[in-house]
Amino acid sequence: MTAATQVVSSALGSATSRSLDAGLKRAALGSLGVGLLFVGWWLVTDYSAAQGSFLARFSLARTMSALAGLLADSSFWNHVGVSLQRVAVGLGLATLVGAPLGVAVGLSKTLEAATTPAFQLLRMISPLSWMPIAVMAFGVGDRPVYFLLAFAAVWPIVLNTAAGVRGLDRRYLQLASSLAATRWETVRRVVAPGIVAHVLTGVRLSIGVSWIILVPCEMLGVTAGLGYFILDARDRLAYPELMATIIVIGALGYMLDGAARGLQNRWARQN
Repeated sequence: MTAATQVVSSALGSATSRSLDAGLKRAALGSLGVGLLFVGWWLVTDYSAAQGSFLARFSLARTMSALAGLLADSSFWNHVGVSLQRVAVGLGLATLVGAPLGVAVGLSKTLEAATTPAFQLLRMISPLSWMPIAVMAFGVGDRPVYFLLAFAAVWPIVLNTAAGVRGLDRRYLQLASSLAATRWETVRRVVAPGIVAHVLTGVRLSIGVSWIILVPCEMLGVTAGLGYFILDARDRLAYPELMATIIVIGALGYMLDGAARGLQNRWARQN
C-alpha cells in the first residue's frame, strides 16, 4: 500500500468515525429528550396525582400495560393498517394532482399569477372545515376521508414542485428548446429529473399534515382506524388504551417522517 493510499484510507476512516460518533450523539440526545418527556408524564399522573383521581386514569404505568395489550391484539393492527392505507391513498391522490399542477404553475408565469391567490386562499382554510361538505358530497365512509387527506396534502406538493421548476437553471430549458425538444420531452427529460428533490420535500411535508388531520377525519362515521379507536376507547372509558393509541400515533408518524427523510437523503446522495 502506497503512502498516498494510506493517507486516503486514514482520512476516510476518520471521517466515518466522526460521522458515527455524531450519529450516536444525536441518538443519545434524542433518547434523552423522549425519556424526559415520559418522566414528566410519570410525575404528573403517577407520582403527584391522588389515587382514584381522574388524572390518575391516564397514568404512565396503566398506559404501558394497555400498550402491551394492544400491540399483541391483531384487531388493533387492523385499525393501524386501515389508517395507513387512508394516508397512502390521500397522499397518492395529492401527488397525482399536485406534482403536474406544480410543474404547470412553475413553467407558466401567467398561470402562476392567475392561481397563486386562489391557492393561498384555499391553503389557509383548515381541511377540517370541509368535513360537513365532504360528508354531504361523498357520504359516510372512506371517500370523504380520502378527500380531506388529499386536500390537506396537495398544497405542500404543489408549492414545492413549482418552486423547484422556478429554481431550474434556465440554460437547460434553453438547450432543450434549441434542440427542438417538444414541451413534453422538455418536461420529461429536463424538468422532471431536476425537481425530484423538491417533490420529495413536498411529499414529506404532506405526510406530516395528513397524519395530523387523520385522527379527526376518522371521526366521520367510519368503523375502523386509529381515530375511530380513540373515540371507541373514550366511550368505553378505557383511558389507558386511549393514551396508548396516542403513543402509537406519534410513533407511527415519526417513522413515516423518518422513511420520507431517508428517501430524500438517499436521492440527494445519489445526485
